[in-house]
Amino acid sequence: MRSKTLALVAAGLGLSLAMTACGANQSSNPPAGGGQSETQAPAGDGIKVGVILPETASSARWEGFDKPMIEEAMKAQGLDADVQNAQGDVQKFTTLADSMISQGVKVLVIASINSEVGSSVAAKAKARGIPTIDYDRLNLGGSSDYYVSFDNVKVGELQGQGLVDALGDKKGAQVIMIEGAPTDNNATLFANGQKNILKPKFESGDLKLVREQAIDNWDNQKGGTTFEQILTANGGKVDGVVAANDGLAGAVINVLRKSGLNGKVPVTGQDATPDGLMAILRGDQYMTVFKPIKQEAEATAKLAAALAKGDTAGADALAGQSSDDPKGNRKVKSVLLEPVLVTKENVKDVVDQGYVPAADICGGELASVCSELGIS
Repeated sequence: MRSKTLALVAAGLGLSLAMTACGANQSSNPPAGGGQSETQAPAGDGIKVGVILPETASSARWEGFDKPMIEEAMKAQGLDADVQNAQGDVQKFTTLADSMISQGVKVLVIASINSEVGSSVAAKAKARGIPTIDYDRLNLGGSSDYYVSFDNVKVGELQGQGLVDALGDKKGAQVIMIEGAPTDNNATLFANGQKNILKPKFESGDLKLVREQAIDNWDNQKGGTTFEQILTANGGKVDGVVAANDGLAGAVINVLRKSGLNGKVPVTGQDATPDGLMAILRGDQYMTVFKPIKQEAEATAKLAAALAKGDTAGADALAGQSSDDPKGNRKVKSVLLEPVLVTKENVKDVVDQGYVPAADICGGELASVCSELGIS
């Protein structure tokens, strides 16, 4: 499903690291490295590109990180990006797309609420000769020409391996899996990656799967309630939890805290949010996954620039990988970036990238922990 040449592609694109806040309920300021590029074109002078982001209710990443980073990256490529957010409203997503198409954008970038609306929008753009790029989420059954995201199966594999590492040799350890929205293809890929690591363990009896449950809309509150119900039905016993992102991990940890199990039961996460990193420093969460949004924004801008100029050969060279669309029975030209496993030992590396300030995670009881780890 994914190419083995991720590092070469990233190097060729000349991308710099930053960090995602995919499941955050709050955001920090963009990193210091997010300032103006030396090659930026003046605002409003570039080729018009439309960008539609999905929502803000369950994740602060889209407005706090993706939007400014996309705008900056597009300017650096001489593009004038109109970046709008659909606020979780499918009708608004469609209306925004219709407006951008009628205004004659040269490229349309879509991070869809779901595959149905994304595919519909891509079809409208294609009918008008406008190339589309699926951003972060692949629209199954769609017609977008390109896809820019992270190696999302690898994200899941990092989560699965993180849990295995945390559980060690505990034979028959009981595992509960709290997954993301079933309508989000990324959530499916995360789960597939987790199972690449965990399924052989379940089959051999090294680990025991108590239950796996997807959570509609990545709803943290519902995730916590669902986890508590599963835990209660299992007699209050659990040895490890796969939580698909930091928001769900936080909800799981709140439930574990009621029974005095927080810090005793390893919990996975994703997004390296401030809350997730603090939970790791406290010992309540074992790991998270760092996904560099700035790389994603810059790769998308380079791809959009090539497409806006009609340089499909250049676009194809940038998107040298491919992703499977099983619903559409096709392969989509892709840029798939590398995620990074983060545990307590390398939280410092995340802070040193400049995306999450030390002050945001090192206050109060965590000051001494940060000092010991050299985080400042």
